[in-house]
Amino acid sequence: MRMTWCDLLFAHWPVAPSALRGHVPPGLDLDTHDGSAWLGIVPFTMRDVRLRCVPMSFGFEELNVRTYVTRGGKPGVWFLSLDAASRLAVEGARLWFSLPYFKARMRSTASGSGVGYESRRTDRRGRPCELAARYRPAGAVFEARPGTLEHFLTARYCLYARDRGGVIRRGEIDHAPWPLQPAEAEIERNEYALAHGIELPATAPLLHFAKELATLAWPLT
Repeated sequence: MRMTWCDLLFAHWPVAPSALRGHVPPGLDLDTHDGSAWLGIVPFTMRDVRLRCVPMSFGFEELNVRTYVTRGGKPGVWFLSLDAASRLAVEGARLWFSLPYFKARMRSTASGSGVGYESRRTDRRGRPCELAARYRPAGAVFEARPGTLEHFLTARYCLYARDRGGVIRRGEIDHAPWPLQPAEAEIERNEYALAHGIELPATAPLLHFAKELATLAWPLT
């Protein structure tokens, strides 16, 4: 599957490993940086989404709640939930990728260099939650260096999922290094962590912006 991720905000909070360990299934190790696990809430827009050999493409807004894991020494992403504005994307990703997608009413509005983003989950398979935020880049584009926290949080070239039989699957993801920028954000409402029973620290999140990144996702193995 090919796609382009646009107007993306990485909002990350350090969280005690004990608060996240129960959300990660056996067979995966919770990944930490300097003793902290990290929870990310990532709103963005998908463009030019297409399956291999299918000429038609489409786009939609998406928001994911994620943490970081390893298996066999390979770092990856574990999604606690993913919300999307497309019913087709939600049901397709649940079927083909065993990912916990939920339908949501979402809107992303660009104004200058800023992005206004709203999401309200409407899918009864998940707890109700909302996010309303405005964010923008606040510095020059850079590439995260290995060993830094930014690299730990973003240089993840696979996802892990658990299928209906309880088997852990890995999906490889190919893309160039993230074109990151420092970011600023005003977050009016953010209920997505609480929907998983996780209370975020009162400290401000670590924020990064990425304007656009083309991506190739492979089937689960």
